[in-house]
Amino acid sequence: MLVERLLPMARKKLATVESDAPLIDAARILGRKEANLVVVCDADGRLVGVIAKTDIVRQVGQCQGYSCGVAASAVMTRDVALCHGHDFLKDVWSTMKERGLKHIPVIDRESRPVGLLIARDVLDALLGEVEYEEQLLRDYVMSIGYH
Repeated sequence: MLVERLLPMARKKLATVESDAPLIDAARILGRKEANLVVVCDADGRLVGVIAKTDIVRQVGQCQGYSCGVAASAVMTRDVALCHGHDFLKDVWSTMKERGLKHIPVIDRESRPVGLLIARDVLDALLGEVEYEEQLLRDYVMSIGYH
């Protein structure tokens, strides 16, 4: 199964800010229940980093006066694991598992974010695929549908 199959769901979970946006913009997005990760983009819309809730908390813990007004780019994580629509979902899951990730951005050929995969959604899709294959095999062994 390819990542592109989950893109409709992944598009709904994508939240972005520009790299020069104030960090408070990312904090507001992450304050919403459905937001899990904010993707930071440059002026051309290309992914340059991500901001998680822990990044916000870490920065607020260090705030003194004006330092709370930093740009998103000052706090973002730059080393981001990514995937593309043509990637196999099982490979994406392996990357997420190896790096201990709960989210992974999906980008297009120009490095523009097109979605955000959540570990639970990836696992659900992979489990559904296994269950479907198991049912096909069971039907074949039991000669269901064959005369």
